[in-house]
Amino acid sequence: VCRSNKSPWVCLTCSSVHCGRYVNGHAKKHYEDAQIPLTNHKKTEKQEKVQHTVCMDCSSYSTYCYRCDDFVVNDTKLGLVQKVREHLQNLENSAFTSDRHRKRKLLENSSLNSKLLKVNGSTTALCATGLRNLGNTCFMNAILQSLSNIQQFCCYFKELPAVELRNGKTAGRRTYHTRSQGDNNVSLVEEFRKTLCALWQGSQTAFSPESLFYVVWKIMPNFRGYQQQDAHEFMRYLLDHLHLELQGGFNGVSRSVILQENSSLSASNKCCINGASTVVTAIFGGILQNEVNCLICGTESRKFDPFLDLSLDIPSQFRNKRTKNQEGGPTCTLRDCLRSFTDLEELDETELYMCHKCKKKQKSTKKFWIQKLPKVLCLHLKRFHWTAYLRNKVDTYVEFPLRGLDMKCYLLEPENSGPDSCLYDLVAVVVHHGSG
Repeated sequence: VCRSNKSPWVCLTCSSVHCGRYVNGHAKKHYEDAQIPLTNHKKTEKQEKVQHTVCMDCSSYSTYCYRCDDFVVNDTKLGLVQKVREHLQNLENSAFTSDRHRKRKLLENSSLNSKLLKVNGSTTALCATGLRNLGNTCFMNAILQSLSNIQQFCCYFKELPAVELRNGKTAGRRTYHTRSQGDNNVSLVEEFRKTLCALWQGSQTAFSPESLFYVVWKIMPNFRGYQQQDAHEFMRYLLDHLHLELQGGFNGVSRSVILQENSSLSASNKCCINGASTVVTAIFGGILQNEVNCLICGTESRKFDPFLDLSLDIPSQFRNKRTKNQEGGPTCTLRDCLRSFTDLEELDETELYMCHKCKKKQKSTKKFWIQKLPKVLCLHLKRFHWTAYLRNKVDTYVEFPLRGLDMKCYLLEPENSGPDSCLYDLVAVVVHHGSG
């Protein structure tokens, strides 16, 4: 109708293609026009079947039902939706192949290419594959892209042997899960591995992580649906579930054994959380020492807590400074947030400490030390502030270094660490824009 090539949606009843609801909404109008003849008289069963209610997004291959007003994951008994997906995928792959040949010719004729990077004298291709949004899944895509750029973590998964979850006619093809396939063959590690491989093989301009999202729905009910979610919460769930699954068997061999055989991840770099160490704890795992002192009798209590990330408050004195250049006081830095996290703090009346010597809850102080730093340090800024029944977004500008963040002053025993073991360079940032 409008000749738009953005977000094409194909009607699964008549195969006509219209633009989706985020463009000019002609796919929805196509559905509405099909309802008009049925408003004046009783709908028969035959007329029910020819309504144009179900369509497919040709970009993400997700199926949408206008009657349910939602995306759906189930298929017909004959698997007809899956056949349409495979057909569209074949068309897309053939288009990518011809496009790749054209790009290769351009590359051969061009002396400069912005997507090439020289490493140790040799030229390597940078990751140039994007992730399609499946509704409002930018929270997931941002975390996947960030994790895919942590080289040691990404390489571990890409080098894992593939788990063949399919057989017969569908072997070797990309599958799209449906509810009828059951829960037995769901593997988060396998789908995560395939997603990372797709991001780095460079054969596509964009990849749809639909199979991974299906597994996320199965094992993380909090993230079912296509609404917005918290990126930090998703990262924690994802890493926790990868860690748990990696502790299980892998073709008869424990994945922790595979990890031990990997020379680049030595035993000294491991941090156990919920059982045996895995690549998750070896790379992201650190240890905090929590010191609590009773203010009445002076008894000191120490506890060691493993962590995968540190959640930092933005100090209250900086909460009004929203932009870098805004006047009125100094700019909040990441060091201010870290200092606030590790400084000595007196616990308030609602957090009284049970002193074992006094045998009752007493006023006390608390202090955090970092006993062991992780290989990759994840820092989460607490951007929400609760007052009574209201939740406000803290949009204070926080300045952070791109290279050489020194964590030595927060260590319990800084004298035992090497000169460069406490320095961190930035690898990824996830930012949520908006007040929601």
